[in-house]
Amino acid sequence: MKHALIFDCEFLTAEGAPSRFWCGPYDPDPVVAQIGVIKLGLENDFPILDTLRLYVTPRDRRGERVMLDPFFTKLTGIADVDIEREGLRLHEALERVKHFASGMRLWSWGKDEFNMVAISCYVEGLVPPVPITQFGNACDLLLKAGMPYDDLKKTRSNSLSDYFNVAHPPLKGHDALDDALCVAYVVQSLLQQEKLDPSDMA
Repeated sequence: MKHALIFDCEFLTAEGAPSRFWCGPYDPDPVVAQIGVIKLGLENDFPILDTLRLYVTPRDRRGERVMLDPFFTKLTGIADVDIEREGLRLHEALERVKHFASGMRLWSWGKDEFNMVAISCYVEGLVPPVPITQFGNACDLLLKAGMPYDDLKKTRSNSLSDYFNVAHPPLKGHDALDDALCVAYVVQSLLQQEKLDPSDMA
């Protein structure tokens, strides 16, 4: 079955880091700690075919494990114990994403590939296993479906379903899989309403 992927990632942060562009002396490099991916079918009624949630062990420029800032844990619910129990090396996590995607397009709300792939791979000295051409910005899909640009600019991925009044099971914001699901449910609805065409996601 033809499919597309919706993904999200959670990357390291600390209180106030976004306002400093992660340039403060105690700010962590914004490397990925969690990846969520949804496999969305592009035929029939556009079912959600599969999901993937991965924890990634964040490492600094010296290759050492980075402990999570309490602000990050409060924001995402991800704790050091989760990383210790389930954390993968970055190259292993990205290879699993590559295998899961099977060469199909990966869409995120914005450009999460920079934190998931570009920044994280640069910090760890890895060659990215997924090419930049395989990624797409889901904001482009919503514009094509008729969402006003001014609304799009102020809507976050975890509130997108509320904007479109799309019902779904309870989801937690700032969880990579749940944020990806929120976008996926909206894209699924727009496909079902024929406001988007499967070819738009190729």
